[in-house]
Amino acid sequence: MTGSHATAHAVDALTPAVDPFALSLNENPFPPLPSVRAALAASLDTANRYPEFLPDRLRSLIAARVGVGDAQVVVGAGATGVMVQVLHAVTSPGDAVVMAAPTFDGYPIFAQMARLRSVPVALDAHGRHDLNAMAEAAQRARVVVLCRPHNPTGTVEAAADVEDFLARVPSDTVVVLDEAYVEFLAPQHRIDAPALVARHPNVVVLRTFSKAYGLAGLRIGYGFCAPELARSLWTMQIPFGIGTTGLVGVAASYDAEAELQQRIRTICAEGRYLRARLRAMGVYSTDSHANFVYLPARATPWREVFGRTRLRVRSYADGGVRISVGGRSSSCAVLAAVAPGAV
Repeated sequence: MTGSHATAHAVDALTPAVDPFALSLNENPFPPLPSVRAALAASLDTANRYPEFLPDRLRSLIAARVGVGDAQVVVGAGATGVMVQVLHAVTSPGDAVVMAAPTFDGYPIFAQMARLRSVPVALDAHGRHDLNAMAEAAQRARVVVLCRPHNPTGTVEAAADVEDFLARVPSDTVVVLDEAYVEFLAPQHRIDAPALVARHPNVVVLRTFSKAYGLAGLRIGYGFCAPELARSLWTMQIPFGIGTTGLVGVAASYDAEAELQQRIRTICAEGRYLRARLRAMGVYSTDSHANFVYLPARATPWREVFGRTRLRVRSYADGGVRISVGGRSSSCAVLAAVAPGAV
């Protein structure tokens, strides 16, 4: 294979960063910030070297930003990687894992991988967790997963309701608070997560650099919890498992916080625009606080509506659909699909 052909194949393997029709995975629609991209490019000069045996520097960097001790942080291949570490560290085959239904697609898969029993609890009519039913199911479970904002509906429970829920969960049941989309939350809806894990040593908070930070391709996520629980999770860290590019990408992103916040505001504004236009068409969507819109099931399944277009959205078995927020051209394509001729 000639050099030119090899280069062509390498380029063909890349997915375009700006694709107005890719709305199924809740990705950030923008490529990495310029300063982050420059730092990542420079890091390629070290690609011949192994990263740290264990990600201690990345752990310290994240801990300082979050406001917890180094010993409280674990790092993984995205928040999903951390979740797998949690399950392998605290469960035994046959244990039960309680989760909402629907929920993030990965959770039933991870439970199956760990030979666990998934216990689904249906959301209420507004796409929110049924915390009473989940607390009851938690009495016989080893792990409970609470997504806030929830995936796929984008809804959030009040902080007081979360506290009440945690008070009802057995102290030896691990509660995973998935905050993959926390950066999109308005300040009044955020929970003081470091204080939460101080009060509840059975809580693990999951976060990621895949969504708001736009580094999904680098696969960097983290969790934090009480030091004793974190020590158990840290034993599941894969040696050399976090690449140098991950450390560089996180550090550069933290340095570009002002630019990042501007991008988050842009995405949130576009989400409000899309929901408002849908509402004006008489199309109901859940009260989403993330970078996606969820349309509950209706008489004509949404998959049929979007199946006639080039848009890639996430359809659910009950006929509902989750649509990632992209740019204005993406929003217009969604609106045109929902009501042809309306845009």
